[in-house]
Amino acid sequence: MHIAGHPSHLTAQQRKLIELAATLGREKFAPRAAVHDRDASFPFENYEDLRRAGLLAICVPRTHGGLGADFATYVMVAAEIGRHCGATALSYNMHVSSTLWAGLIADALDMTPEQRADHERLRAIHFERIVHHGKVYSQPFSEGGAAAAGKAPWGTLARPVDGGYVVSGKKIFASLAGAADYYGVLCTLDKPGATQRDSLYLAVPADAPGVSVVGDWDPLGMRGTVSRTLLLDEVLVPPTARLMPEGLYWQAAARYPHMFATLSPTYMGIAQAAYDFTVSYLRAEVPGMPAVKRRMYPTKQVAVAEMRIKLEATRALFLQNARDARVDPDKDTRMRLYAAHYTIMENANDLARLAIRTCGGQSMLKSLPLERLYRDSRCGSLMLPWTAELCVDRLGRECLYEAGERDEAIE
Repeated sequence: MHIAGHPSHLTAQQRKLIELAATLGREKFAPRAAVHDRDASFPFENYEDLRRAGLLAICVPRTHGGLGADFATYVMVAAEIGRHCGATALSYNMHVSSTLWAGLIADALDMTPEQRADHERLRAIHFERIVHHGKVYSQPFSEGGAAAAGKAPWGTLARPVDGGYVVSGKKIFASLAGAADYYGVLCTLDKPGATQRDSLYLAVPADAPGVSVVGDWDPLGMRGTVSRTLLLDEVLVPPTARLMPEGLYWQAAARYPHMFATLSPTYMGIAQAAYDFTVSYLRAEVPGMPAVKRRMYPTKQVAVAEMRIKLEATRALFLQNARDARVDPDKDTRMRLYAAHYTIMENANDLARLAIRTCGGQSMLKSLPLERLYRDSRCGSLMLPWTAELCVDRLGRECLYEAGERDEAIE
């Protein structure tokens, strides 16, 4: 089954890249997934495969030597990777997001001619590292406060000095911690009265003095992301570290909300994987398992029908969301975005739940992937910037209120 449904509507590039991801997933990522899950270890070899395949540069513009894939193409490729290894897909998203912010999204933003020229000069440096040297960028986001949900300035601060910026702060759940070459750190310009508009997006070298990775990593799921805590202690970075001009991230975040749903493709892939395994198991087609078919029982047939219905509804919203992505979406598109993100995250776990119930006791064994899929799928709804609770909160409020509307006080 194709991750995008029927592939006839896809472009030639989309078909090629999804098939490339499928081949890597089947032959490389899936066989390694259990070990990285068991050990909570980072899949460095998967990144070497991505590097050799050119997929680290999937969203780097063609003018800078990349593949120039658009948002819709990327999320389908990410979903296909997630089908085989959720942890790889999730951490890969942190790398690709850095290239999307600096590339496709920055191109759609309002900048002065001077800002545009400066950004073009600086992003050429970052893209050259990725395209020609295979460097990996990450996007440590969470700080444990309201900033990751878009409700406050970043607590991580960048103080302007001669020769660049001095960065200090902490990022938690920092995927690729200890594996990335550069950390794309979101921070606030350190000045009196700074607000969210004073955001700064800096590529901090992993080996810069003052950068450290601390803490254990032994979570429920997504263990292969190795999302430990990143500490930045008076880290000096040059002006060329800017991934976007000063203050532009705030504009990008406000005008391109689909970027905050780029975690959901991973979970679309996990939903597909749970269904795939269930069908193979009931048809006695799982390698290494006894050739005992279970498909003839009505209870199994009903369960698979329920799973397929839920999977196709999830896929429909996923693909619509991919097509909708653009700068300045209208209100209806934003509401559909919240609904899609929530649905994908919640349905992935529900499909994994149904898969375990349908396949029975064998599914609890770590020798089979279902229990890992279940644990990984449960993590999606908890992830900032848009947890399931935040999606419901925003969707309900924004459906009922237009911008600036308030209710009269009830006495």
